[in-house]
Amino acid sequence: MPHSVSSPDPLGHALLAFHRGTDSAATLTVHSNVAEDEPLPASYFFRSLWEMPELERLALEECRGRVLDLGAGAGCHTLELQQRGFAVKAVDVSEGAVHVMQARGVQEVARHELFAVPAEAGGYDTLLMLMNGLGLVGTLDGLERFLKYAHTLLAPGGQILATSSDISYLYEDEEGALVFDLNGPYYGEVEYTMSYEQETGAAFSWLFADASILQDYAEAAGYDVEFLAEDEQQQYLVRLTVRN
Repeated sequence: MPHSVSSPDPLGHALLAFHRGTDSAATLTVHSNVAEDEPLPASYFFRSLWEMPELERLALEECRGRVLDLGAGAGCHTLELQQRGFAVKAVDVSEGAVHVMQARGVQEVARHELFAVPAEAGGYDTLLMLMNGLGLVGTLDGLERFLKYAHTLLAPGGQILATSSDISYLYEDEEGALVFDLNGPYYGEVEYTMSYEQETGAAFSWLFADASILQDYAEAAGYDVEFLAEDEQQQYLVRLTVRN
């Protein structure tokens, strides 16, 4: 396994440092255009089943058949599914994350951009997108594109299990009224960068889709939509099933 990871990959370097024990407190700093900088401990990517939020545990229960874990990080969901006997492929764009997953025993792992994941004969029965994983699509345009693209990855009747959040609360004034520019971009399109130690990664877009806009886009793209659960942080778990 290569010992070096091409830069910049702050996420991958933080995960590797934590996994190898060279920095047991490895913590990323997440910078965004909507909120203060936030710390993100690498340890969070290594959580066990009982450290996972309820929405994630429910998503794992709802998986079926051949699973594709998109944005798999350090592989905590893939490893749990493997233990349950599922055939799972884990995908992440971070080279360091891929090395960590290989070292942790993920049986099938590959480094791909979201829109470069190769289709597989027979397709996947479940696409898994956890940790606000729907955000990988970046923007509403990206969501529309992804929902079409996912048809090429899914088996007939296949499902997408994804979490996302409504972040409109960030735009409330003191009276609780929402204040955002209706002529600007959709309020759930956020720009992020991540840094670890002296390394800062490239900026990337992340989508937080409110439930009604997701339902509109998914139904237009040929999916049945079922909201399975919601937590106190306005995060929800949704199942999108290819309409036969």
